[in-house]
Amino acid sequence: MVDKFTNYVMFDGKKSIAIKIMNDTFEEIKAKGQKDPQGIFLKALENVMPKIEVRPKRVGGSIYQVPQEVAPKRQLFLAGKWIIEAARAKKGIAFSKFLAAELIEAANENGTAFKKKLDVYKMADANKAFARFANKKRKK
Repeated sequence: MVDKFTNYVMFDGKKSIAIKIMNDTFEEIKAKGQKDPQGIFLKALENVMPKIEVRPKRVGGSIYQVPQEVAPKRQLFLAGKWIIEAARAKKGIAFSKFLAAELIEAANENGTAFKKKLDVYKMADANKAFARFANKKRKK
């Protein structure tokens, strides 16, 4: 998971810089008093991974936001994307410090990325009336 997340951090194919950022992030997590940075990282991803999302579906002439389950690979992608976006949105000191702060906040179930997950859940709950339009898997 750490390698996959490192690839999400990477810009313009500069993997060595992304690896350095991840190492700095784990050092920053240790410096903030956390004993297990890998555990914090995994807990943060687990807390931010969405189980349900809304996807647009065209029925008749209208487009409905239909709640659907999220595949495991997409859960990891969305969680990583939201955490990185939240860290990149902050301006100022090194990106690794913002990333470490966002991971710690996500592990504690607060922060921007966790709020994004809750917003997605609210959207799914508000549109649950359209769940009947979800793709049903047919048996052959």
